[in-house]
Amino acid sequence: MAGQPQSLREAYGEELKQLGSKYKDIVVMDADLSTSTKTAIFGKAYPDRFFNMGIAEQSMVSTAAGLALSGKKVFASTFAVFLMRTYEQIRQSVCYNNLDVNFVVTHAGLTVGEDGATQQIVEDVGIMSGLPNMKVTVPVDSVETKSVIDFFAEKGKGPNYVRLTREKFPVLNDKDYEFKQGKAHTFKDGEDITIIGMGAMVSFALQAAEQLKGKGIDARVINMSSIKPIDRNAIIKAARDTGKIVTVEEHSILNGLGSRVAEVTSEECPVPVWRLGMRDTFGKSGKGWELFEYFHMGVDDIVKLAESCFREEPRYENFP
Repeated sequence: MAGQPQSLREAYGEELKQLGSKYKDIVVMDADLSTSTKTAIFGKAYPDRFFNMGIAEQSMVSTAAGLALSGKKVFASTFAVFLMRTYEQIRQSVCYNNLDVNFVVTHAGLTVGEDGATQQIVEDVGIMSGLPNMKVTVPVDSVETKSVIDFFAEKGKGPNYVRLTREKFPVLNDKDYEFKQGKAHTFKDGEDITIIGMGAMVSFALQAAEQLKGKGIDARVINMSSIKPIDRNAIIKAARDTGKIVTVEEHSILNGLGSRVAEVTSEECPVPVWRLGMRDTFGKSGKGWELFEYFHMGVDDIVKLAESCFREEPRYENFP
């Protein structure tokens, strides 16, 4: 059973503070949002290694590249939607040079809530995944967030994009969980269908799997937090074992998790893949968790789509 919801960004800030005493080469940067991204926790503890760059995201990225070239381990943060305005700097200065810069963004996806469509970025995973050398990670809970930050501080090489949220997520992992880049984690095994999710949608998938069990459908649930590199072996095994895959993501189904999974299955083990997420549309102002229902991305929608996969013609029109 899932534990009480905890903040991923709080976990990020606290873990940075812990790592700051262990690794003297860690520097943290922010674009005037440190109280929201929680990098202020590190800044208060280590003011000489914290840089608030102001509302100047492009300068933050360019400076991060310079610090990385001088041997520093850089963590740079802002809201996800604001980092997208720095695409050119990330591409030319960070990715082209394959520098050790970790972009840890918060306030991604629908759970930004009332701030509305202009702030609810649902295309960032696709944008960042397309960049050579960039790795993309979407932690499922606070436990995995801490482990991801530990991994990149200790073993990470090259640029990384870590996608966090505004809302708190249920804790799904045991406290001793260890993140492994490029590896998926199976929360529930099953033989009839596989549900692969990322972020908040994994807890929805687990709830959906319980409902499906009552309907006689045994669903496997996989957390695919490492989007790039992706766990091809886990996807291929799921395709061979269950023959049907549903992907669920707080992101556009275009160039997101569903697209990545479909790429793998089409090359290695062609099976039907149905994608549930944002369908080529912007978000909308409203309470974060209610928006999942509005966009047909809630638990009941996952159940409905999974059930339809066992009919001859699954009906996508029920999932706009």
